[in-house]
Amino acid sequence: MGFAFVTLAYLGYLGVTLVMALNNPSYGVSANARIAEWGRDHGLGGIVTWAEAEYNRLNPPKVGGNPTAGSFNTNAKPITLPKGVNLPIPARMPSPAGTELPGEGVWSPAGRTTANGIPAIYETYVRPNKVNTSYVVGVAWMDQTLLQAQLYSGSYIPGKGPFKYSAPIKASASKSLVAAFNAGFRMQDAEGGYYTDGRVVLPLRVGAASVVIYKDGTMAVGKWGSNANFELSDNQIASVRQNLDLLINNGQFISGLTNPNATKWGKTLGGTFNVWRSGIGETASGAIVYVGGPSLSIYDLANVLKLAGCVEAMQLDINTDWVQYSTYQGALNTPINGGNGTSLLKGMLGPPSRYFTNWWNRDFFTMSLRPQYLVTTTTSSKKK
Repeated sequence: MGFAFVTLAYLGYLGVTLVMALNNPSYGVSANARIAEWGRDHGLGGIVTWAEAEYNRLNPPKVGGNPTAGSFNTNAKPITLPKGVNLPIPARMPSPAGTELPGEGVWSPAGRTTANGIPAIYETYVRPNKVNTSYVVGVAWMDQTLLQAQLYSGSYIPGKGPFKYSAPIKASASKSLVAAFNAGFRMQDAEGGYYTDGRVVLPLRVGAASVVIYKDGTMAVGKWGSNANFELSDNQIASVRQNLDLLINNGQFISGLTNPNATKWGKTLGGTFNVWRSGIGETASGAIVYVGGPSLSIYDLANVLKLAGCVEAMQLDINTDWVQYSTYQGALNTPINGGNGTSLLKGMLGPPSRYFTNWWNRDFFTMSLRPQYLVTTTTSSKKK
């Protein structure tokens, strides 16, 4: 009798919490994502992982075909910018699928520009590989000479707050905002640590892939413990967000990316399945590159990042509800909200407004214009 009562009470508890999860937007946009997050929070992670793997095995991405019309920018116009102010505009990106289709890999400005009209972010679109050619992946290139980065921390990821910067993005911070995008796995799955607000929230792992933000707003990507500038002791680092292991180091792929049994890039789905994935990298010139989209294996993700010029790169989060990159428009020095945002890909389920809500409890990154580029400047030259 006692055992039966305890069992019924426990089942009732699970039922109540499941209903709450299904009505909680922070658990994802889709019902499947909300059920999965609920399951992982209630000790059912193994079952959730098995179910996700079975679903992806039984529903593989389409093979062959062409992207829908309008997937690429076939009307891009040449852009001429003044020298010495910004990084050189990236060259057309090669397609992972081989020969480029019209407009594929061509960059276009996105989001707010400086007060002088100089774009700080460019976006392009490519097919993910030579097999799943009907899908399109989004790539964003960010100029750090014009932009400064910020890590926003959540009550759920990483937890252990409160934090100085958490959702919603405040009106004052939105005045210079150009982009916001997802961070990495839940910390219990990230196999790494977290540092912000002058404290180690979770211990940093030597060798872990790390997004490092310095106090001057510059972002770097690399392996913790092997980079001379990755030292908390020098008091120059504002935040560190770790997630699994690197994909690219010193311009070279990390070994094992094509191994179907590799788990170093996530035990939840490993690297075999072609699913929605996101990643971040740094180019030799110091630009930051974000990649996100469907039908990506872990090797495909690394390959897209490398073709975009990254010499250091790592995976961020995966699956449709968590892969989200947005750029924002609106007059500079004026508050904006999620309604001013545009997703990198139309297929991204999470809206640009999520970062402006009280319920968003996961960490994310923002890129904002540096203060000196919020006002119009003039240059003069003397005639010789």
